[in-house]
Amino acid sequence: MSDETLTFTLDTGNGGGDVVIKLRPDLAPGHVERIKELANEGFYDGVIFHRVIDGFMAQGGDPTGTGMGSSDKPDLKAEFNDEPHVRGVCSMARSSNPNSGNSQFFICFDDARFLDGQYTVWGEVTSGMEHVDALPKGEPPRSPGKITKATVSQG
Repeated sequence: MSDETLTFTLDTGNGGGDVVIKLRPDLAPGHVERIKELANEGFYDGVIFHRVIDGFMAQGGDPTGTGMGSSDKPDLKAEFNDEPHVRGVCSMARSSNPNSGNSQFFICFDDARFLDGQYTVWGEVTSGMEHVDALPKGEPPRSPGKITKATVSQG
C-alpha cells in the first residue's frame, strides 16, 4: 500500500457523519506523521471544533477547547508548500511562530489564499465536506461540534 491512499477520517457523531481527508505526505511528511501518531493514540477522540468561522474555516485539535492547548509532543518545524488554501484544504494551525504547529488544524470552508505559504497544508477533504459545513459556528460555538473518533487508514 502506498501513502497515496492514506486517509484521516473524522467521525463527527451525533447525527453528523464522516469527514474523509486524504493525507498528503508529499507536501508535509512531518505533519502527516504527527496527525497519524495522534490519531492512532486516540488524541483527537472527543476533541471539539473550538473556532468555526462561516466562510473561512473550522479549527480543532486542541484538547482544552480553548485554542491554546496542544499535545505533549514537541512543536513541528514548518513545512510550508505551494498548495493553495481553498475549500476542503486542511492545514496546521500555529501561533505567530512559524515552527509552532503541534496538534491543532483547520479545514477551509472557502478560498483563503491569503494564508498560502504561511501555514502548512497537509491534506484535503475528499468526502464529507457537508459535515464540516454543518459544524456549529462561533469562537467558541455555544454547542461545539466534535470529533467523536479519528482514525487513519490505507486503502
